[in-house]
Amino acid sequence: MAMLLASITYLDRVAISVTAVDMRRDLGLSVVQMSWVFSAFVLSYGLFEIPTGWWGDRVGARRILTRIVVWWSTFTVLTGAVVSYWQLLLTRFLFGAGEAGAWPNVAIVFARWIPQSERGTAQGLFFSGAHAAAGLTPILVATMLYYFHWRVLFLIFGAIGFVWALAWYRWFRDMPREHPQVNDAERAHIEAGTMAPIRHDFSHTPWKRLLANRSIVFLCLMYFTQVYGFYLFITWMPTYLRESRGFQAIELGLIAGLPMTLSAVADLVGGVSTDRSVRRFGKRTGRALVGFISLSTAGLFMISGTFVASPYAAAVLLACGAACSNLLLAAAWNTVVDVGGLHSGVVGATMNTAGQVAGFLSPLVTGYIVQYYGNWDAPLYITGFLYLFGALFWLGINPKPADLD
Repeated sequence: MAMLLASITYLDRVAISVTAVDMRRDLGLSVVQMSWVFSAFVLSYGLFEIPTGWWGDRVGARRILTRIVVWWSTFTVLTGAVVSYWQLLLTRFLFGAGEAGAWPNVAIVFARWIPQSERGTAQGLFFSGAHAAAGLTPILVATMLYYFHWRVLFLIFGAIGFVWALAWYRWFRDMPREHPQVNDAERAHIEAGTMAPIRHDFSHTPWKRLLANRSIVFLCLMYFTQVYGFYLFITWMPTYLRESRGFQAIELGLIAGLPMTLSAVADLVGGVSTDRSVRRFGKRTGRALVGFISLSTAGLFMISGTFVASPYAAAVLLACGAACSNLLLAAAWNTVVDVGGLHSGVVGATMNTAGQVAGFLSPLVTGYIVQYYGNWDAPLYITGFLYLFGALFWLGINPKPADLD
């Protein structure tokens, strides 16, 4: 169910990047206006991330994730009904507000249901669902646009979320002991490897200790660099491949989906590697090693991709850069649970909020550079050097429980 949730989130997010050319034509939008549409989602997503993660810590992920998916699915459908720039801007802002908190609430689910020794692999599977959908969405949307108007696509994609929300609310329970299909032996196995029993009614959130914790600060800085590049791929990359590298139609859909397709494999490799690395080297070295390799190799691939003349070689190098940057996701989100403990929702939301600041800036910086300087290489250089810089932050991250209580 978590993998399906991840898939639906990226199906709805990535669809707009592929339909951007048609939307700009029909609504008369400039490159900068479309950049603001991309960033409006990320702005509201970041603003509501911490409140929704805190809410999940207090009342549980069953109700919060149901509310999240119903909300964002509603505004996915409404995206197909807009007739002006301002309507589109408002709709995507509200879409982001609804989706905020999804990742932290999944972290809560894993903290309560997945033993620590298996959690890296579980996180890898979760993110592979997201990136597999993100990889398939460009070719899916490119194909569907031959048969449907872009407005119909948002109606179809939004409807899928309502089905998931109904199934999730009927089936899931916040704690293993609350689920009728969990027997005593299974419950004992789960609780022995997690932080259970976990209470829902926190009387306070220790914000000062949280924001002063060095590992949490470095996690946020590291995640800023990772998410900056990620949003470049899911917003402007299809346009870059079309306008700068000359890819068209179905071929464009296949090439544009390659970064996230490779990322789905990288997520699994990163998840399994995180668990094995921790067993061999311990938590601190094990998590940091995966994270450092992830961002340093991603930076080298991104910078290399701008130098080659062949469009296909460039596309492959950039796709490898995207995939390498996502190797760290299981390590990062497991560190959230390691550090956050009973406050995993809030810690995860804090890290993800830092990422969304980068996600807000990434489409805008790209759009303004391209519109005013006509240069597609500069945004790629910026992303590559940010990845290299972000790798260094892993040296300051120590995934031990923070003193937050």
